[in-house]
Amino acid sequence: QCFRKQNMKKRNLSAKKKTHSFFLKKLSNSKIYKIYSKFKKNLDSQKVKSMAIAISGGPDSIALAFLSKCYELKNNKKFFYFIVDHKIRKDSTKEAKTTKEKLKKFGIKCEILTWNKKKKISNLQSEARENRYDLIFNKCIKKKIILVLTAHHKDDLYENFFIRLLRGSGLKGLSSFKNLKTKIDKDKEIIIFRPLLSVSKNDLAYIASKTFNFFIKDPSNDNENFLRVKIRKLINQVQNEGLDFDKFKLTLENLF
Repeated sequence: QCFRKQNMKKRNLSAKKKTHSFFLKKLSNSKIYKIYSKFKKNLDSQKVKSMAIAISGGPDSIALAFLSKCYELKNNKKFFYFIVDHKIRKDSTKEAKTTKEKLKKFGIKCEILTWNKKKKISNLQSEARENRYDLIFNKCIKKKIILVLTAHHKDDLYENFFIRLLRGSGLKGLSSFKNLKTKIDKDKEIIIFRPLLSVSKNDLAYIASKTFNFFIKDPSNDNENFLRVKIRKLINQVQNEGLDFDKFKLTLENLF
């Protein structure tokens, strides 16, 4: 029995070294390291030992999982990774399990949280988002975690600006999403932290493809019944007409 335990310890150590080596090797890519450096700078400003990482399986969150694991390994932190099975699409449970299994191969242990909606919902995406946060927040409370990392990126910043503009938001509403930190539930002492707001969606997709070589495509991203999809297509159109988003970002900063 003692011999079996020793063998198990050796295997665990070998697996950990292999995992560590994989992440360090991927960080040697100059483009990935440049993005990681921005990510690290944002996380270094938060003086906490543990964080929760919200994972969906899309390229943005897969990149977030990679960057978070790098930071966890290099800084001796304890991160908790959560996947929410929202059950909006028929394949959501399969997608959550696939994401969990894929990330486990790289030493990332995820817990799947399931949303069991009991009634018909008019604003499905908004309700799903709120329940996703509730599920993660409840886990954070149990584990005494106060910071939840999300994969919101630069493209989300622009999309949210136009969405809120269409909804008639004032200056406060238009500018609120540009903050790295937001408290969205006044009854819970938990902060949403967005360390990737200065990174583009394309750069995050690059990380996902060059590291784990895996992500799940969400078919709802092509469904024009959702306002966000309509806004995304509008932004692509104005980009093709010459809109410079670096200048747009500067305008936002000057405005607020």
